[in-house]
Amino acid sequence: MDRLIAALGSERSLRGWSTALLVANVVIVLTGALVRLTGSGLGCPTWPRCTEDSYVTTPEMGHHGIIEFGNRLLTFVLILIALGTVAAALAHAWADDRRPDGPRGHRVRLLAVGIAIGIPFQGVIGGLTVLSGLNPFVVALHLLLSVALICLSTWLVRIVWRAPRRPVPAPGLWLGRATFVLAWVASWVGTVVTGSGPHAGDADARRTGFDIELVTRLHSGSVWLLVAATVATLVITRSRAALVLLLVELGQGVVGYVQYFTGVPVPLVMVHMLGLCLTMAAATNLMLSLRRPSAVDSDRAPSAAVGIAAG
Repeated sequence: MDRLIAALGSERSLRGWSTALLVANVVIVLTGALVRLTGSGLGCPTWPRCTEDSYVTTPEMGHHGIIEFGNRLLTFVLILIALGTVAAALAHAWADDRRPDGPRGHRVRLLAVGIAIGIPFQGVIGGLTVLSGLNPFVVALHLLLSVALICLSTWLVRIVWRAPRRPVPAPGLWLGRATFVLAWVASWVGTVVTGSGPHAGDADARRTGFDIELVTRLHSGSVWLLVAATVATLVITRSRAALVLLLVELGQGVVGYVQYFTGVPVPLVMVHMLGLCLTMAAATNLMLSLRRPSAVDSDRAPSAAVGIAAG
């Protein structure tokens, strides 16, 4: 038993589980997008059952039922990965009594448990989207909750992998935070665009009723603000995380414009959804990679200068 706990609670195991949790949260977003883009949003017309008489799809429901039910099953896979991450986090604390278990260990366990609790809650919201007949605002909430889980999973991965934090001046710190907020704003406006355009998830699903041209321009404007904030953060902080985010944003922007001018083809929409996940993960990583300079940093600077002069 001790060996099992030691293996489950090893640094390697914890890193593997937390990374798998992040990847799984991205995959569930993509499979959810596939449900919508194939018109399978009501492939299972009720919830929690697939039909009034069955918890699983039936042959009469065709491929739409298979796709929708398959996405529901993936939620249970995600829950299992989350529980594995929680178990690894707990085992990591118990495996070696001599191992320092300070704020880092507490944060890992809290994040793992929080994500594990959030996933079933997210499943309930998914059920409400079906019961609401794919109301576009409920669908948007469903997606944004998944994005929140991706952000939390990114935070967890950073802690588990001991990602360094770069000391930056106050303007750079606030720009990093503003960039994260603007990423959320752009994502939210993007859901409004999705709820106002094609690919509703079902031929009879209602739309927001907003003018698609107007909300598309608002989304484009929010993205350009995000890019500007990222560039400003990069200039001030010289952060590699800011550069990564900027590259993701530029790729996402190209895909967004191309899909708009080509009639929103399904393959490009899928790529755009992946870009959303990568953008939010990168924005989270940027914000968490920056910190205020400390007294230790001030002490190191003169020492480094002396070393350079001596060399």
